[in-house]
Amino acid sequence: MPWDQDQPVLEVRGVDVVRDGNLLLSRIEVTVRQGEHWALIGPNGAGKTTLLNLCGAVNHPTRGTVSVLGKRLGRVDMRELRSHIGFVNPRHPLTSNLSVEEVVLTGATGTIEIVPRWTPSDAQRDRAASLIKALGIDVPSSPHWFTMSQGERGRTLIARALMPDPPLLLLDEPSTGLDVAAREQLLATLDDLRTSHPELSTMMVTHHFEELPSMTTHAALIRRGSIIASGPVDDVLTTSLVTECFDHPIRIARSHGRWSATAG
Repeated sequence: MPWDQDQPVLEVRGVDVVRDGNLLLSRIEVTVRQGEHWALIGPNGAGKTTLLNLCGAVNHPTRGTVSVLGKRLGRVDMRELRSHIGFVNPRHPLTSNLSVEEVVLTGATGTIEIVPRWTPSDAQRDRAASLIKALGIDVPSSPHWFTMSQGERGRTLIARALMPDPPLLLLDEPSTGLDVAAREQLLATLDDLRTSHPELSTMMVTHHFEELPSMTTHAALIRRGSIIASGPVDDVLTTSLVTECFDHPIRIARSHGRWSATAG
């Protein structure tokens, strides 16, 4: 998809989302540029996933505008646009016991399951193999989907999302269900993307500060459907702003590039 790289990767302007008479998002403003890595943080029910689904061209806003890769939602083929966006959801609804390679190859078709009678090209197989290696997935010893660990699934889904070489990668709480070791392996994988894919932009949803990769450059705090602060990460993830966001005294600290939160 042609895209003027001088334009923002993602631009959300004055967005409201209303569902069943409920205002889920109100006057949202976010701009993500090439090479930026955003964290979207807030309490449960704040609207994080609702906003991420707009950024991923899954849903339309009720009011306002959302432009992804220079294409405005409502004026573009949503399915075509989604094929240029990587989306990692740990609740990936796969029902077939696919191998690592097969799961990654579904990223080429933008489907959950392998498309019937579809045969990947040699180039697609080579790219899948390259991503699997880059993400540290040991294919000979890796089980199929039903018996993969959550950590193996997480890395496999990142490889799948990167299959079409997207300019934008969205991650919805990718550390869900991971133990500490698997979480750290996943975060190291994400940090490596900054070197291996320097033009990639990312947005990650979480409400746990220890789950933020050190590559994070920007953050937005969202509370009750409204963004209360956004911008460079060190300006946003402060004790006072996080306390306001969660309506509870929380002390924020950063050490060796990683964040922690404790009761204030």
